[in-house]
Amino acid sequence: MLSKEERYDQAIALQQAGRIDEAIAELENLAKDHPDYALAYAALSVFYSRQGRHEEAIEAAQRVCELEPDDPFSFVALSLIAQKAGELPLAESALMEARRAQFEAWRRARLESQEKGGG
Repeated sequence: MLSKEERYDQAIALQQAGRIDEAIAELENLAKDHPDYALAYAALSVFYSRQGRHEEAIEAAQRVCELEPDDPFSFVALSLIAQKAGELPLAESALMEARRAQFEAWRRARLESQEKGGG
């Protein structure tokens, strides 16, 4: 039995070979088997978006944000996908969440530095 990482790698290899429908099917199965595997949803969001499947792309990108709420990049990706789909209010909201997550990461790093005496 393959690990989720190996299954993800296989799906990416399919996409790179121009077999995007098969890659999507593999990623959908992977996400079903491992619903907390953010990387599978991230790839799905990109592949759906490339196919113009905007609603599915947004749903997958939102799932990544749910799974990775402290990762600014997840929200930037959602913002870009929403922009491409013409969902500008969602795009703006996601960008604001990216900024919030980035600020929180900076704030945590600063506090840790201060606790270690780094000023």
